[in-house]
Amino acid sequence: MTKPAQDLEARLAEGLGRVLFGMELTIHGLCLALVAKGQVLVEGVPGLGKTLLAKTLARQLRGRFKRIQCTADMMPSDMTGIHVYNSERRAFDLLPGPLFADVVLVDEINRTGPKTQSALLQAMEEGCITIDRDTYALPADYFIIASQNPHELEGTYPLPESQLDRFLLRLTIGYPDPDEEQQVLRAYDHPGGGHAEAEKAVAALPEGLVDEARAQAAQVVVSDAVYSYVVAIAAASRSHSAVSLGLSTRGALALMRCARVEAALRSSDYVTPDHVKAVARAVVAHRLILTPEAMLEGMDGDSLTDVILGQVPVPRDSA
Repeated sequence: MTKPAQDLEARLAEGLGRVLFGMELTIHGLCLALVAKGQVLVEGVPGLGKTLLAKTLARQLRGRFKRIQCTADMMPSDMTGIHVYNSERRAFDLLPGPLFADVVLVDEINRTGPKTQSALLQAMEEGCITIDRDTYALPADYFIIASQNPHELEGTYPLPESQLDRFLLRLTIGYPDPDEEQQVLRAYDHPGGGHAEAEKAVAALPEGLVDEARAQAAQVVVSDAVYSYVVAIAAASRSHSAVSLGLSTRGALALMRCARVEAALRSSDYVTPDHVKAVARAVVAHRLILTPEAMLEGMDGDSLTDVILGQVPVPRDSA
């Protein structure tokens, strides 16, 4: 019998697979974040389907979708909204911004300045937004997908450590292989691209399936040995000579949460070190701030995560 977490991933893969090709790993990552209730940073060059991915996911989740195109002159209120004076009521009414949607794509987040980037911090961590001293709750299952181009850095503002640390996962979208790219051409080469028709073909998820998957993940058993293993990984990242800023406690918690969901998606009743390793790159790599010397030597977060995992002893008794 298929368990809720596996059913959820299968339905996401089937629905998103109708309109996107060659994104199995990305879809798996989105499922992890959705069950773990975290936000996602997506890296990839323009034109690979990030907007279509977010719009289709919103349709599957029966939610409202909003897209924010970040620019250098954008203000925080362009994301959060503003209060507008109502002359009839003689009071200010909230005109909500796009962050109040269920699924929000913050496109090219590093194109806007730190002041505007900071407008996302409270929303990502606390699920609410404060405007003019009034605090408003976001939708219960709000989901933020932020994108950035890792290659075009002219005119960009690198995300600060506090912002990066609030993204549960970083997913990388690369170019599709030739067969998958041919599928894209066959599906979308007619005038208009056909995106609207493709989205209509995607069915919404059954009511309550996401909550059932979360309940299943909450029941997964974690041993003290696995908790110690994750703590050891965090400690190793902080003491590594190539790292100037290692994994925070929030990052260690994110690694544990994602490992728990990974176990549920594999229909396991308990977390093993293999589940931790399976999600480590997506959770840890973007949180590591490398030393200038390490970057000059060509190291990056992914390779350094692998090095750290290789240095931390794997517990034998983790069940």
